[in-house]
Amino acid sequence: MDYKQAGVDVEAGRAFIDRIKGMVEGTRRPEVLGGLGGFGGCFELPDGYQKPVLVSGTDGVGTKLKLAQDLDRHDTVGIDLVAMCVNDVLTIGAEPLFFLDYLATGKLAPEQLAQVVAGVTNGCKTSGCALLGGETAEMPGFYAPGEYDMAGFCVGIVEKDRMFDGSAVAVGDRIIGLASSGVHSNGFSLVRKIMAEGDRDPREAGRSTGYDWSEKPRILEGQSLGEALLRPTQLYVKPVLKALKSTLTIHGMAHITGGGLPENLPRCLGEGQSIQLNLDSWSVLPIFTWLQSAGSVGLRDMFNTFNMGVGFVVIVPPDQSVAACQQFEQEGITAYDIGEVVPGSGEILGIPTT
Repeated sequence: MDYKQAGVDVEAGRAFIDRIKGMVEGTRRPEVLGGLGGFGGCFELPDGYQKPVLVSGTDGVGTKLKLAQDLDRHDTVGIDLVAMCVNDVLTIGAEPLFFLDYLATGKLAPEQLAQVVAGVTNGCKTSGCALLGGETAEMPGFYAPGEYDMAGFCVGIVEKDRMFDGSAVAVGDRIIGLASSGVHSNGFSLVRKIMAEGDRDPREAGRSTGYDWSEKPRILEGQSLGEALLRPTQLYVKPVLKALKSTLTIHGMAHITGGGLPENLPRCLGEGQSIQLNLDSWSVLPIFTWLQSAGSVGLRDMFNTFNMGVGFVVIVPPDQSVAACQQFEQEGITAYDIGEVVPGSGEILGIPTT
């Protein structure tokens, strides 16, 4: 017997690394030392910092991977992987420096995983961070044919006296919501349940429950469910870093991931503070309206599961609300003034109770 007969093709693994080297090299920053293939990735700290603090984050894509695998489209979930990590470290005020990925599959499918890595490198380039290294694990018998899982790890840097910890947030500050690109990478267990068991519009032909990824509900205006749901997570790094270097005064930030606005907004507040939201102040994307209707999901559960059209939040003084929205609009990110910091104990007011 040999390793290949056991299901692990070492030569195919080496060929795969050779195939992706060019993509990885395209994310290189000046601080990267050495090349791909060592036992560890080496990165020199950038010049100009007085008291640098390294900020780390790790995450995955979750069951959104099932959608990518069902549709056999793998070029966007790598962007999701990067976004879920870099958007998190960004909330501390950190610039992402480098990223590492971990891919695990039952049998190495070079074309499939090359698409995944292409998405990762795309996300890294858009965020300005280097893909410093990674691991590809071939695990026969652990994953079904065509299945894979992935995880990411990011390190950023910030000057110690410029870190965001909630202490600068004040009552009266305005909440600036930056638009999401869609469902992002949270809530897909509920999405998949709605797809499998959701009630169909009686005006539409076919079975009474359940949907296919290829279907195009009227509300999506020609876009299929698969296309709408597979849209990658918005990367906010460069627009937010530019805002931090502008004349704006930013007091706090939050990345709206699992748990939606109710769970993530309190994480950027100081003691004795809450947020009053105005739910009429931003546009809820059609995909969320469709999910709520098809799954008969209560509005409170929608807000507790999905981002509902707001993927990132920046907190600014009240006299800078208009300027902040204009700043992000100029960078191609739709922005809304969605609420205010008020006295309280961490509650997010204005979210429906049912």
